[in-house]
Order: sequence, then structure tokens, then C-alpha cells
Amino acid sequence: MSAHKVGPKLLNRYRIQTDRKVSICSIHPSKQATLQCIGCVKVKVPPAKSFHCTPKCFSDAWRHHLVLHERASSAVNENGTEEEELFGRFSSGVSGAVNTSSSSNLNNASTPINPASISERSGGETWFEVGRSRTYTPSADDIGHELKFECLPVDSETRIPVGSSSTVTTARVIPAPSPCPRRMIKVGGADFLGHLDHDGASSGTFKVLSYNILADQHATSELYGYCPSWALAWPYRRQNLLKEIIGYHADIVCLQEVQSDHFEEFFSPELDKHGYQALYKKKTIEVYNGNVNRIDGCATFFRRDRFSHVKKYEVEFNKAAQSLTDAVIQPGQKKLALNRLIKDNIALIVVLEEKFSNQGIDNPSQRQLLCVANTHVNVHDHKDVNLWQVHTLLKGLEKIAISADIPMLVCGDFNSVPGSASHALLAMGKVDQLHPDLGVDPLGILRPPNKLNHQLPLVSAYSTFARMVGVGLGLDLQRRKMDPTTNEPLFTHCTRDFIGTLDYIFYTADSLTVESLLELLDEDSLRKDTALPSPEWSSDHIALLAEFRCKPRMRR
Repeated sequence: MSAHKVGPKLLNRYRIQTDRKVSICSIHPSKQATLQCIGCVKVKVPPAKSFHCTPKCFSDAWRHHLVLHERASSAVNENGTEEEELFGRFSSGVSGAVNTSSSSNLNNASTPINPASISERSGGETWFEVGRSRTYTPSADDIGHELKFECLPVDSETRIPVGSSSTVTTARVIPAPSPCPRRMIKVGGADFLGHLDHDGASSGTFKVLSYNILADQHATSELYGYCPSWALAWPYRRQNLLKEIIGYHADIVCLQEVQSDHFEEFFSPELDKHGYQALYKKKTIEVYNGNVNRIDGCATFFRRDRFSHVKKYEVEFNKAAQSLTDAVIQPGQKKLALNRLIKDNIALIVVLEEKFSNQGIDNPSQRQLLCVANTHVNVHDHKDVNLWQVHTLLKGLEKIAISADIPMLVCGDFNSVPGSASHALLAMGKVDQLHPDLGVDPLGILRPPNKLNHQLPLVSAYSTFARMVGVGLGLDLQRRKMDPTTNEPLFTHCTRDFIGTLDYIFYTADSLTVESLLELLDEDSLRKDTALPSPEWSSDHIALLAEFRCKPRMRR
């Protein structure tokens, strides 16, 4: 009896396909749709979002589904169509739905209303080979079809199959959830953008994105058990995040919680393809005890055709903590102080120079510099440490401001809610000496309280929504998503256990003005998936995006 030397395996992948066309439920993508919302069809809501599997599915989703109608209504009104004509009959209940199984005009038209129609197995099945690699990423053609993976061992010398094959058949491939695009809202008093260039930015302006993308090492089922495992997996989230980030067409991108391995292997090369240059600073590792290749940090990207890199500053709060304890902490208390202050947080500060297509190198007076700080500071369970880190960053930025007349942007996840001492320091330039957050200061690092100040004229970009005087449905919708007591968004972070604002884009109001802002999300629309992250949104934070214009500099 001769023994076979089993070598490589034949790996074949197939797709089953038939001719029967059905539609997919927008809420339960593994189920066939039986109802379609007529209101969605009339106002051109994306068809894939108009289908439901049962009347109960439609009824349960109605409160969230109505948001789509409101958004479409706003867009239709801007184009001069009467709202009442389109929405008068769909103001309550589920009356605005039709049965797709009995409405041939929906599914059998020459131009299908649902471009994501699918095929179901019925009778004789045909399998089409789609690949022979060890891995396979489903394509748009696979949506609605089952996939079969076949593995067959072969003799390493003769290449003849040995033994029987093993096969695995998947469930039907479902389309990746696609959230409604977030619009840019002009904050000059009208709900329109005006003239845009090819990347969606007004001429002479630049757009800045700040986004905590949720590091994979933190995206665990223990913390986010409400998110489907496939939507929490990094291979899915990274593609979803990349598509979202690229879609904003920002000129400057500030990301937080970017793992060092993901920066090197994914974000840096992928964003490079879209014209971005990358700078990165990972957290320090005095406290971190995991795989050093997976530690996260802050990544700042800028478009090479808009800016050039002038200088980079790296802020390590651990080093600042060491200097502080050496200077003001008694020798016997230094270890205790360092245990409280050292948290591995960092900030990345970059100075950029804007490239002017109509200015030559012989005109140095027109040189426009911009300083961008990107940070992720300590969580708010230690409010004294959080405030100390914010104060340390601002004092460093003050030194840069003194050395150069330069507009500044301060972006990131500050782990500070509106009304906190850290937020007050950022937004007001000082902290009230009676602020309750100052009551917790075991190391005495916040004393005297009158030292907690800075001279930078910082303003929160999103506070513009609350401060502006304008009319229009779009502006009114944004005001409803703002907290009138703090002039900040109601939330930028939404999990099952916490909802609130932790992320900001601050700017120096003496040198920059806000032109437009990315619209905020609605809590109800997110709560349909319990919280963030979700199949539609792949982080527990939402992205912030502001469009700025540099103010003319005064001649000296």
C-alpha cells in the first residue's frame, strides 16, 4: 500500500444563482420584503431603505423611518416642491405602504425600483465559480445568493485529488448597511452650501474632520454585545470607516484610537491612495501591558495638494507628569503622584502651510500657516488628571501662538462633557474657582485655581449651530440636537450605558471663521440599533466635520 503525500488543497468558491427576483427587508436583511413604503418611493429615499418584511416590522420601525421622510422633505422643499403634496397622506401609522408581492409595478418595471434585488434558490440550482484563493470577499454580485466553499486535498506530486472534498455553504449574502449621508449645513443663515469645488468644499476654504474610530482592541463583545459580531469585526469596520472618512472629502483628518498596526498596514496606505500625507503619534506604554504593536494613538492626515508639512510637536503627558512631580511633589509622595498622573495619553501637534495656486514663492507675506492639535486625553473618572492634561496642552499651544501669528485648531476626544472644568477651560479660557470639579485634587496639581487659564481665543465650532440666527428646516433640525445650556451637541458618543458629548473641534476665532458644519445625528435613529457601534456606524463616537475660512490678516 503506497502512501500519498498530501500537499496543497484545491480551494474552490461558488455562488448559487437562479432567476427569481425578490426584495430585501431594510430592517432584517436576511428576510424577504413584502411591504414597500410609498412615501419613500415618491420622494426618492434610497429604495433599499423602503422595504420591510412584515407590517409589524414597518410599524415598529416607523418612528425611526419617519426621519428619512423628514430629511427627504427638507431636500424636496429646497428644490421648490410642496411638502404637503408628498407627505400629507403619510403622517401617521403604516398607511403609506404597499404589498410588494401583489404590486407588479414595483418589481417588474423595466427600471427596477430596488436595484439591490436578490435571487432565491428555487428548484434546480446553478453554481458559478467565483474564486480559488484562500480568502474571498463577497462582491455586489453575490448579494442575495448563497456561497459555497469547497476544499479538496491533492497529492503533492501527481496533483491528483485524494479523498473526499469538504464543503461549507453560507447563508444568503446580505448588502452592507449604508447609513443616510450626512449633509454639510451652511451656518451663515441659509440651509444650502453654495458653490462647491470637486471635493465638496467651498472655494477658499478647508474642511477638518475629527473622529474617534474605536480601536479594535477596545471593540469587544463584552462592551458592545448589542452590536452584531460581524459588524464589530475589524475587517468589516475598517472598510466601513474608510468609506465614511473618504466620503467626507476633508482636507485635514484627525483620528483618535488608531492602533499602530492598523495605521501602518491600513489607514496610512489607503489614505495615501486618496492623496493624504500621514503623521502619527502612538500612546506611551508605561501603563499599557498588551501587545505594543496594537497600542493606539492619534493620526493626522492632510491632503498633499492643499497643505505641506512644516513642523511636528509630540506631547507626552507622562513626561509632563514626571516634570511636575519632580518640581512640586514631596519626595515621599512622588510614587503615588505618578501612579495617578501617568495614563499614557498623548497629543500630536502639526504645523501646516497652505498651498496657494495663485501665489508664488516670491510672495512670502502671503504664507498661510495653520496649527492643528489632535489629542485623546484621559477618561473623566479622574477629573483632576483630565483637567491637568487639557491645561498642559493649552499651555503648549500658547507657546506656539506667541512664537508665530498662526490660526489654531484643537481637535479630539477630550473625555470631557460640556459644563465640566476641562470644557470651561477650553471654551472660556478659565475655570471658575468654585467649580465642583476642583473639589477633587488629591495631589494639589490644580492649585492655585487662578492659574487654570490660557489666552487662546478658542471657540467650539459646533456651538455655531446654537449661536447662529437663521431660518430653514435644516437649521431648526440642528438646533434641536444642541444643548441650549452649553451650546454644544447633545451627544457625540452613544453607547448603551452612556450618551453625551466628549468630542470637539475648537478654533481660534480671531483668525478663523466657520463656514459650514456636518449635520448631527438623531438619537432615535441610532437607538433603533440600541446604540453605537452598529452595522451602519462603526464607532461608538460620531464624526465631527467643520469647514473653515482664514480671516484676512491685519497689516502691521
